Amino acid sequence: MNLFFEEKKHVYWNPYFGGFLLGIIILSAVYISGRSIGAGEAMKDTVVASIDMVAPHYTENSNFAAGQKDAEKSPMNSWIVFQVIGVFAGAFFSGILNNRVKVRLQKFPKISSKTRITWVIIGGLLFGIGSQFARGCISSSTFSGFIVLSLGGIISMVTVFVTAIIAAYFFRKLWV
Repeated sequence: MNLFFEEKKHVYWNPYFGGFLLGIIILSAVYISGRSIGAGEAMKDTVVASIDMVAPHYTENSNFAAGQKDAEKSPMNSWIVFQVIGVFAGAFFSGILNNRVKVRLQKFPKISSKTRITWVIIGGLLFGIGSQFARGCISSSTFSGFIVLSLGGIISMVTVFVTAIIAAYFFRKLWV
């Protein structure tokens, strides 16, 4: 340690304070807009708009895409799309300002990088498909449902955490 300069450590917010703020933000979003904050709908709008640009005839004939696309406006005009873009931009610029932006893939002793990337892609695809079946992602169902004391939200919260605890027990040896 240098006597004249202190080593700068990364100081992060207290996770309880961050969770409290997240709850206030979600409650505010539900109160102001009547909807939760969720990235799943923004991704769906972006995918439908992208398909419509490349193959408009497919969008018109697809039950899923046609139901998402309004004839008078683009799915990209949804406020949630811009909110998600703002979240990514804010996180990126915060990382730049705090010198925490790095492109890296952590190497784990019991799994290769190729295997890890493969499982990340498979998990992401399954998560996306599952969020469409559930009509929302985990955070949307859990936090937004729980914050308004919905029985479905409470069941979702308990199920998510119990499942995560059980899965962590079986998969912990892959990462450590």
